Amino acid sequence: MLQGRRILLIISGGIAAYKSLELIRRLRDQGAAVRCVMTEAARQFITPLSVASLSEDKVYGDLWSLTDESEMGHIRLSREADLLVVAPATADLIARMAAGIANDLAATTLLASDKPVLIAPAMNAMMWAHPATQANLATLASRGIGRIGPAAGDLACGEIGFGRMSEPAEIVAEIARFLAKDQRLSGRRALVTSGPTREPIDPVRYISNHSSGKQGHAIAAALAALGAETVLISGPTSEPTPVGVKLIAVETAAEMLMASEGVLPVDVAVMAAAVSDWRIASASTQKLKKNGKGPPNLRLVENPDILASIAARGNDRPVLVIGFAAETETRAATIGRRWSLALPRRPRTSSPMPAPSASARAVIGSLRTTCRPAPAPSAGSATRCIW
Repeated sequence: MLQGRRILLIISGGIAAYKSLELIRRLRDQGAAVRCVMTEAARQFITPLSVASLSEDKVYGDLWSLTDESEMGHIRLSREADLLVVAPATADLIARMAAGIANDLAATTLLASDKPVLIAPAMNAMMWAHPATQANLATLASRGIGRIGPAAGDLACGEIGFGRMSEPAEIVAEIARFLAKDQRLSGRRALVTSGPTREPIDPVRYISNHSSGKQGHAIAAALAALGAETVLISGPTSEPTPVGVKLIAVETAAEMLMASEGVLPVDVAVMAAAVSDWRIASASTQKLKKNGKGPPNLRLVENPDILASIAARGNDRPVLVIGFAAETETRAATIGRRWSLALPRRPRTSSPMPAPSASARAVIGSLRTTCRPAPAPSAGSATRCIW
């Protein structure tokens, strides 16, 4: 999604600076080249060595470096990037950006840049709500500077409120949207299922699997980045909801099927969830306990096939339906993961079937060339698998 893109990451001084390490790793996973500028305060929270190791590039920070500035380093840094990202963006740096102050390398680079800028604020809740900060943010917004976050929650200072820096995965998704020139799916609707399902045995036990939801969530983020109105139906997972994606949280296969049918019609459905094949015929309302008579007799019944159900729909069937399956066979073509394309049913009329849309042909081509076998289930590889 960010292959070949050049990101200049400016890290300012705040406890949220530790998240910038994860942000660098995720950007590199997406194929981006990351170069970093650290303020003096940022170096009090994380080390330049850590930043350099993850970015695989030199870390900049000294405005008065004879080596760097003999080549006008602050100009070169600002002009060679596709996007400048400030994460975390403290109240201090935001104020200096708004006022046009250039008293260190970070601020000077920002002032000298002609490239787009995205900030991820992080600060105390009272600092965030202060009229001066809000006025500075309004000034930056009027200049076209993008912003993601902050989120609300527990803050490092012990208070609760707005001021938490957005999670690295959310920032990466916003960067992808910010840079996206390809909006081929604008005006389209997409459905993605993700994560595991849980089929209750009793109130405290269930049947499930090891699905993390990373792949489905990454696919949803990629669809949204290309302009699609995306609905993500997910079983229990710790993955953050991709920015710009509507999440419907479910637990069981029956709930996932009902939710999937409820969002139709859509143009494309990517069924990446790991749905339990069976459920308990009659889950106990009370915890099953050992009684000395051996294990309980648990009768399993088959769960609905969500992919087949969506593919068999009538007038509201998606134009493109894609399914995913985890495999354990040792054949090279199926080991680990396998994608499948559900072809549309031929209508009962004599009219010819409509040709797939351009976006559908692009997805089909990518699946045929890239996903047999599919790549490892990381966020970056999952998005590249589709696009």
